[in-house]
Amino acid sequence: MNRRDMLLTTGLAVVGASTFPLGWARAASNRKQRILYFTRSVGFQHSPVARKGDELSFSEKLLVEEGEKHGVEVVCTKDGSIFDGDLAQFDCFAFYTCGDLTKPSVDKAPPMTLEGKKRLLDAIASGKGFVGFHSASDTFHSKGPAWENQQELDPYIAMLGGEFIVHGRQQKATMRVASPHFPGMEGMKDFAINEEWYALKNFAKDLHVILIQETQGMVDDCYQRPPYPATWARKHGQGRVFFTSLGHREDVWTNPLCQQIITGGFNWALGNVEADVSPNIEKVTPDAWVLKRT
Repeated sequence: MNRRDMLLTTGLAVVGASTFPLGWARAASNRKQRILYFTRSVGFQHSPVARKGDELSFSEKLLVEEGEKHGVEVVCTKDGSIFDGDLAQFDCFAFYTCGDLTKPSVDKAPPMTLEGKKRLLDAIASGKGFVGFHSASDTFHSKGPAWENQQELDPYIAMLGGEFIVHGRQQKATMRVASPHFPGMEGMKDFAINEEWYALKNFAKDLHVILIQETQGMVDDCYQRPPYPATWARKHGQGRVFFTSLGHREDVWTNPLCQQIITGGFNWALGNVEADVSPNIEKVTPDAWVLKRT
């Protein structure tokens, strides 16, 4: 059985060149795709997105270099005014952001306007891809008590499919594979890694859960709850949304398993690889909305 046939039998349809999962799959048209990587931080700025002067940050360099290898242009910016411009030029938006992006930021970058936020969400709903890393879930917030699932979600959170509450100390914890046929997950088994794990809430009912946060054995009160989604995919209108809570430190970004997960997320979000993203959250994490262990 050749590689293409193997992928098809595992539930994947390769749209472009069959470089996946060894690299980013190309678009069917073979045209050069563009990703906007947005890393503005309001409040805490994570080290993988912190720049020294005009030098790109660690994660920016990594994505730019990886994109160049596979014919994808990654445009990096912290300037929120970009969302008032031409968004049609981008195939996918990637966020490693933090806080209310319409407010002043620690990196002194211009803010996103309310109209720019709306234009971003409209672009995704119209068919663009979105990839969120780590604190992309700590970007904008719904109103109300932190430890409650809210009925009135911030539109960004509704698009993303989940929302940050808090995190405890960095520790080794297990990711359980819930979707072994999603791009990047072929052959991957449950794994443990040291990370800054996010406690999350406000999960969309239509999430296709890819990785589950196993909470058994974790320390700190915020993790004393049933297992919940940590990496997922969902459709937002015509758009493809992928999120992973991974990415706090540079060594997480260079971990081969994490790079495989990121590559698969981009391949799917860009529309270059197809996968079944039917909702499975109520099957694989039925108590995801329970925020405290009973």
